Amino acid sequence: MAASGAGDPLDAKRGEAPFAQRIDPTGEKLTPEQLYSMRPAQLAQWQKVLPRRRTRNIVTGLGIGALVLALYGYTFYSISQERFLDELEDEAKAARARALARASGS
Repeated sequence: MAASGAGDPLDAKRGEAPFAQRIDPTGEKLTPEQLYSMRPAQLAQWQKVLPRRRTRNIVTGLGIGALVLALYGYTFYSISQERFLDELEDEAKAARARALARASGS
């Protein structure tokens, strides 16, 4: 009896067909012919996954861009609402006026 996966159409024990195993082409020594025959399958896989990946990338990019624009807009809005520098300047003018009044009154 031949070994399972060595040409048997079905695994005799489980009744299942053998399936392709994932391999790491950089870790295993493959011949140039094997790499050449793998290339069309890799291209087909990439083309199948590409539309989903492109959609996800676009959605992610738009989300990040919207977040950046929102933070940028909020920063400008909050800075335009700040009046504390004007208040400090008014207090400084009042303090100078009091100091001048004391100095001229003495």
